[in-house]
Amino acid sequence: MWKIKVDEPAHHNTGSENAIDAISAEEEERILFGRKDERTEKMLALKLAIHRRLLDRLNLAMLDQAPVEQIKSQISAMLPELLADFDEPLNREEREKLVQELVDELLGLGPLEPLLADDTITDILVNGPDTVFVEKRGMLERVPTRFQDEKHLMRVIQKIVSAVGRRVDESSPFVDARLADGSRVNAIVAPLAIDGSLVSIRKFAKKPISVAKMIELGSVPEQMAPVLEAIVRSRRNVLISGGTGSGKTTLLNAMSSYIDEGERIVTIEDSAELQLQQDHVARLETRPPNIEGKGEVTQRDLVKNALRMRPDRIIVGEVRAGEAFDMLQAMNTGHDGSMTTVHANTARDALSRVEQMIGMSGIDITSKSSRAQIAAAINVVVQVGRLSDGRRKIKSLSELTGMEGETVTMQEIFRYKMTGRADDGAVQGHFEATGIRPKFLDEAEAHGISLPAELFRPDVKLG
Repeated sequence: MWKIKVDEPAHHNTGSENAIDAISAEEEERILFGRKDERTEKMLALKLAIHRRLLDRLNLAMLDQAPVEQIKSQISAMLPELLADFDEPLNREEREKLVQELVDELLGLGPLEPLLADDTITDILVNGPDTVFVEKRGMLERVPTRFQDEKHLMRVIQKIVSAVGRRVDESSPFVDARLADGSRVNAIVAPLAIDGSLVSIRKFAKKPISVAKMIELGSVPEQMAPVLEAIVRSRRNVLISGGTGSGKTTLLNAMSSYIDEGERIVTIEDSAELQLQQDHVARLETRPPNIEGKGEVTQRDLVKNALRMRPDRIIVGEVRAGEAFDMLQAMNTGHDGSMTTVHANTARDALSRVEQMIGMSGIDITSKSSRAQIAAAINVVVQVGRLSDGRRKIKSLSELTGMEGETVTMQEIFRYKMTGRADDGAVQGHFEATGIRPKFLDEAEAHGISLPAELFRPDVKLG
């Protein structure tokens, strides 16, 4: 009979309060996250042993069909018998936690399940079996979640990628996949990952964030919402620019809510992330090459195909290469109101990146012609960013006005101006208009949309 001797929790010890007061930050981190936490080690070993026995006892073929509560009840009923072989005293809370973790191992993604269920977490970053970070409210923090070992982590990774028909091993050591709820997953394993497999999960809200919610969070000033609505309803072509994790897809989802229900929308993505609320949405996703290097379908292939699908608007999740040229062609040939995103630090940089992507298309075209295509196709550039305190905001809204010589002319309509920092580290600032009346107002008025002139006065702070 295998027995585990478990030490009593620290808070039962005499004088523990004084010990806690005297603990250093390094020691606290070791207790919370280190591998030398004996209690955590033994509970992980116990869970692993019981999990193996459950696999022998349960009808695995019925697991996917039975309700979760029924499986949880069945495991709870079997637990006393399973624990009989282990000298392991567990209180009620520990038993309930053990049952939940066993259910997560059987039906879900093991230690990741509590993190996936936490709506305040937006990113989960696994750096090997012993180190897990999460992003909450725009800031990274380490959590005590961990895996039994590298094999345990690899089993979870294989479970994720096999669900979408992908594979990951030494011959194909990195992979993109997505979870059932749409969350985006990237995994990279040995030999490329030196200190253990790496998993990055970008979670998406179960309920898409609306413009109203973004106003509540302070990402968009209330006065700017009618302007965003006018841009979408008057079928202006929009490029949303920003860095990684700055909220480009969130804003694209929010702005798309203004699209009329009577329009046919085709979305094109590398990994499906968009959550459009309209009924008439045709969703397309790229396909990577198979193990023989064949069968790849790129975003450019899908953009070309989308033109034959009678779309009113085409939405590309993010342009990264030659598909930028085809996207501009679509914007210039009757698909007004199309939208896409691009990685760039400023609105001007976004146009430069699109120009570079046109060069990646393999089409022999001069720089001046490329810029003319950009100036004719894109009407509005919205720059978003993540501030140093973790909050995401629209940093500027600019309008393209044409060409002067070989330069694309652009005027900024709104911008976010930082004014300082509060004692708690929060960035202070306000939105303001530049005083320029945008040209798209004429198009908006032609669609029956009227915006007050006071919105664009330079002496008025927004939000």
